[in-house]
Amino acid sequence: MLISIIITVRNEEQNLPNLMDSLVAQEQPIEIIIVDSASEDRTVPIARNYAKRYPFVRIFEHGGTRGESRNFGSEKAKGEALAFIDGDCIAQHGWIAEMRKGLAEGDIVAGKTINIGNQAFEDLDRVELYYKGFDLTFPSCNLVYKKKVFDEIEGFDSWFMTAEDIDLNYRAVDKGANLIYNENAIVYHRTRSNLFGFFKQAFWNGFGRKQLTLKHGPLWTNYRPIEMIKHHITFWYLARLCIALLGYFTCKFLGSRKDKNTK
Repeated sequence: MLISIIITVRNEEQNLPNLMDSLVAQEQPIEIIIVDSASEDRTVPIARNYAKRYPFVRIFEHGGTRGESRNFGSEKAKGEALAFIDGDCIAQHGWIAEMRKGLAEGDIVAGKTINIGNQAFEDLDRVELYYKGFDLTFPSCNLVYKKKVFDEIEGFDSWFMTAEDIDLNYRAVDKGANLIYNENAIVYHRTRSNLFGFFKQAFWNGFGRKQLTLKHGPLWTNYRPIEMIKHHITFWYLARLCIALLGYFTCKFLGSRKDKNTK
């Protein structure tokens, strides 16, 4: 099975070489599609250099939200499956091989994402959202979809600022897709390197969670409060929660409503 690896990047010159070195060594057959969103550093020249060295690497330039850029890359893909990863990640050796194993059993495969970087930020867990027995919050920096499933639900909803991966998983599961977790498909994801980046990410994550409710209606019953309480509560966990709530209520009062009957 040919797997198309979709990467959306912007100003990732520091991280892209490590990501690409980890990807070009993955099990074939693969193609790597890099979608750049108006980078102002050396991201594009670095990507072009890899495209010259490896015939299965292609680069495109396309702006818009992360979801829109991923949809663009998916339209260019030739594979039977679409693997999504971020520009600030590193894929462990055997990542694609493990994803192929998962695709033999499911329509969607989520791998194990390990945060690396600032220790305080590394330890923060996801706040899970469940639907029909599936955890929808596996991030799209380590996610593979069978292309027919992705196309059937019309890809990512480009309206989302964040949480576009949760929305994608929600719609796929709602259509009957089977989402499985393979802990051996490992991707290392860099945490934000400073407080500004950390709080900015937390704000937009909260904003995206509110967008989910604007589109799909109240989702509180799909959270598991007991599991949330079990999280390792730290100062940074509480700080992230407060900033995320700020983003949530900002979207509540300023965000446009999404018709939940649309994509």
